[in-house]
Amino acid sequence: MSIEDNIALMRKWFKEVWNEGRVQTIYDLMAENAIAVGQDQPGVELRGPRDFVTLFNRIRGAFPDIKITIEDAFGADNSVVVRWSGVMTHTGDHLGIPATNKRVRVTGITIAQIENGKIVRGWDNWDQLALMQQLSTAAAAAS
Repeated sequence: MSIEDNIALMRKWFKEVWNEGRVQTIYDLMAENAIAVGQDQPGVELRGPRDFVTLFNRIRGAFPDIKITIEDAFGADNSVVVRWSGVMTHTGDHLGIPATNKRVRVTGITIAQIENGKIVRGWDNWDQLALMQQLSTAAAAAS
């Protein structure tokens, strides 16, 4: 696949998986033996679509209205870098925190390695601390 095709694949990933909540796209675009690092808690590797779907369900369960905006995307060889931001409302308790109904914003960078039209490795660095600070501030204000 060309660099442009790989960038289009990642745009489709963010649009369909996160913005539209399409679980099937995870299975369609992620290789069975894919390894993903940084999406969950530090040191946790997600292996394959099933592990990713578990994370997806937790995040979408806490933030069902999540909307990701791709701020920038570029590639080289078989890798794509996506700089993104997301806005969402915390209406579910799937992260172990009671719903705060707080609207939050996070930013992140995703790097994906793509082979034969599938994501085979992914690395994420997103501001989980800012997310938790925004939620804990809302929870403290509510009590």
